[in-house]
Amino acid sequence: MNGEEEFFDAVTGFDSDNSSGEFSEAHQKVTGMIDLDTGKNNRIGKIGERPSQENGIQKHRTSLPAPMFSRSDFSVWTILKKCVGLELSKITMPIAFNEPLSFLQRITEYMEHVYLIHRASCQPQPLERMQSVAAFAVSAVASQWERTGKPFNPLLGETYELIREDLGFRFISEQVSHHPPISAFHSEGLNHDFLFHGSIYPKLKFWGKSVEAEPRGTITLELLKHNEAYTWTNPTCCVHNVIIGKLWIEQYGTVEILNHRTGHKCVLHFKPCGLFGKELHKVEGHIQDKNKKKLFVIYGKWTECLWGIDPVSYESFKKQERRGDHLRKAKLDDSSGKADSDVADDVPGTQETVQVIPGSKLLWRINTRPPNSAQMYNFTSFTVSLNELETGMEKTLPPTDCRLRPDIRGMENGNMGSRDSPASASRVAGFTDLASQEKERLEEKQREARRERAREEAEWQTRWFYPGSNPYTGTPDWLYAGDYFERNFSDCPDIY
Repeated sequence: MNGEEEFFDAVTGFDSDNSSGEFSEAHQKVTGMIDLDTGKNNRIGKIGERPSQENGIQKHRTSLPAPMFSRSDFSVWTILKKCVGLELSKITMPIAFNEPLSFLQRITEYMEHVYLIHRASCQPQPLERMQSVAAFAVSAVASQWERTGKPFNPLLGETYELIREDLGFRFISEQVSHHPPISAFHSEGLNHDFLFHGSIYPKLKFWGKSVEAEPRGTITLELLKHNEAYTWTNPTCCVHNVIIGKLWIEQYGTVEILNHRTGHKCVLHFKPCGLFGKELHKVEGHIQDKNKKKLFVIYGKWTECLWGIDPVSYESFKKQERRGDHLRKAKLDDSSGKADSDVADDVPGTQETVQVIPGSKLLWRINTRPPNSAQMYNFTSFTVSLNELETGMEKTLPPTDCRLRPDIRGMENGNMGSRDSPASASRVAGFTDLASQEKERLEEKQREARRERAREEAEWQTRWFYPGSNPYTGTPDWLYAGDYFERNFSDCPDIY
């Protein structure tokens, strides 16, 4: 099999069985769970009743049809031990390490805090708008906290749409390339206040004890009322202890958000964990004008909240803090006698909450997660609803939508009904067999379609996006072709 015929599931992390599930409140008061069932001869599944509506606003489910299961019977080391330092897009991983979402749906989680975009659009001054845009950029990675399961790698031509009238946006994404994997997305405000778009192709590497996802691709936000465009790239995400120990995540790197009309720039530093874990999850930065004058200081944690204050007050507070700082010098533990691959990266201890400087302004706070989040892959309330398939929806969706993908649907349902294995340790094997068989079938279908195009010397044609240049940065990008919501799906490919 040559490189063009390979089809593997990219690694973005591994699920943790040790998540604490600390949050105990749901962000929205939503009710109703759809009972979805994937039978052997029914790849879409049996669709339950449409969720009830209150005051014209649709309610979304608050739980998945089946809880997640233990990964303790699976050894990832047998797969990854030969892959240190290599790019992971061509390494096959067992479906047991997945979460029941496509990467296209995971991109949609950027929109959970879309109210920050609406707020930015209403702000009269560019400094205030940048504050809200910066908070949105940080909030876009917040759902990854404790999310160590990997999403399904999208099939070429796969799509996902989401319309949330209650949140004021609609969203469309498409897997536009397989080698390399590229996901393009486009979102717009229902009140015509913004456009949000980009193309994502993270580079994934395994470093012995951790998996690192280096961000690739430009993210663009346009505030139409102000004729402004902002661009940035996400920080690097790292999942620690993929071989031994408790899994944990950190984000690090510098994110620069540029207002292309006014020249304002926000520089955000996502701090690496540090030697004693004191910097874990911290974000610090500032907003400057086109002359590089510092106008506003931002600080907080991407897992908790973000605050801002004027530079003079910030520096005054820091000086007082330094004068009263008499921390003892910590001694380093000598662990040189242990093999690196046999030692887990220490999980940082309980982190203190963000210390709020007097006079600070709250820019954003994370949504509390549902009480059963730890049993649902640490999904947020917003995420739980993403794969929801309502009555009649399959008639309006294109046949390429993630909700209709049978391997993801099978994993979400946790249906072991067609297996004869005992309901003990074999439960996991029976469960993964059903979803894995569908996954393998889909991948073979993709390989055969690729061979057929090669025989006919035909190029793959994307449906909703086309390659071009970002209009603000000039860098390569995938641009929305339009007309998706006209719902002419007659020429969509058969990928499932």
